Amino acid sequence: MRDDLADLDAVEARDRMVRGEFSALDLCEACLRRIAGREPQVGAFVWLDADLARKQAKACDDARANGRATGALHGLPVGVKDIVDTKDMPTESGTPLDAGRRPAEDAVVVSRLKAAGAVIMGKTVTTELGARHPRGTSNPHHPEHTPGGSSSGSAAAVAAGMVPLAIGTQTNGSVIRPASFCGIVGFKPSFGLIPRTGVLPQAPPLDTVGVFARSIGDVALIVDVLAGYDPRDPDTRPLPPLRRLETALADPPMTPDLAFVRTPVWEKAEPATRDRFVELAEALGPVCEEVALAEIFDEGDHVLRTITNVGIARSYGSYLDRGREQLSDFMQATIEEGLAIPAVDYLDALDCQATLRSALDRLFERYDAIVTPAAPGEAPRGLHSTGDSAFNNLWSLCGVPALTLPLLKGPNGLPLGVQLVARRGEDAELLRVGQWLRSHLGG
Repeated sequence: MRDDLADLDAVEARDRMVRGEFSALDLCEACLRRIAGREPQVGAFVWLDADLARKQAKACDDARANGRATGALHGLPVGVKDIVDTKDMPTESGTPLDAGRRPAEDAVVVSRLKAAGAVIMGKTVTTELGARHPRGTSNPHHPEHTPGGSSSGSAAAVAAGMVPLAIGTQTNGSVIRPASFCGIVGFKPSFGLIPRTGVLPQAPPLDTVGVFARSIGDVALIVDVLAGYDPRDPDTRPLPPLRRLETALADPPMTPDLAFVRTPVWEKAEPATRDRFVELAEALGPVCEEVALAEIFDEGDHVLRTITNVGIARSYGSYLDRGREQLSDFMQATIEEGLAIPAVDYLDALDCQATLRSALDRLFERYDAIVTPAAPGEAPRGLHSTGDSAFNNLWSLCGVPALTLPLLKGPNGLPLGVQLVARRGEDAELLRVGQWLRSHLGG
């Protein structure tokens, strides 16, 4: 048995399968054994059919053996967050109100995964309706700590070696924060880069599909597959094909200029986090300069809360009508808060969002990327909360790409992610800066 195959990065696993060192079924079986061993403690999957996974993997091996074309993700296992539609698997969105729901078609991202040869291993746990109420997944590094959310299962599955790749979503901090807590690479791309057709909407001006992986190369590999125009998602745009993997792994043409930004929520960072990031900025030396954001950015959290809560009220109000008693107190209160927000306040928030995006663009005229915490600290103890998205909100509001790297440790030895942020549309360049930073700091 090749149990060590479950620990491979996606790019390495792909290349070794191409060389014939092992099969897609070998890799699938290794991941299934890892799931069997760790799932009882971690609880990353809400739906898993081992035979269906094996069937997909065998089809990949048959295609390769018969000389048929193979895709960029051929034979690679992927976990899919359970707010993303899958026609051959249930999609229940973390609520009993959707129990047994079987979509008529795959979400666009799932269709693209399948077309690229990925093996859809199963559906990963999400918080209730992709918001904040947790559903029991634990952190693979310590079962008494949260893995974050709302993409709880996707982050935990990658961190536990159950799959090399997983799909998540982020409206506030649902990719970057769990990646930080679980000690893996998380990527929230530019708003509109990856289509959301077939993904449960929460707040459309913010909703973004993201990914989890163990390396930056793996992130680029899967984003190359998922990105691109979809006529059913009005926020996507036609773009020329971009080779993000090649860009991400290439040396930057010049040493990046980085801005260390504490953000207006710096006081929410734990003391150890503040110390670690001041030390990090000092260690980077002249390539990193501390920059204070303009006062206008102090409005960011309020603006994001307004847009999010109105979106939740509109998207999930029907759930309140169908079964209030089956929703958490948090969800009930959030829907009611959103319903009470005047339309003029919502429109003002959208205007402020556009203003903040423009103001942030001016900072990127000088710097290649921002360095800032991915979360206030290590994963908090307890499974009653998924943590605070304070260090993610502003970047989600502005629609810029964000990357978290597992570069630091907190005082309890748990992971502490370093978040990099770049100008909207410069996703490949951000991945390249991230790769440079990992190399510069010795991996």
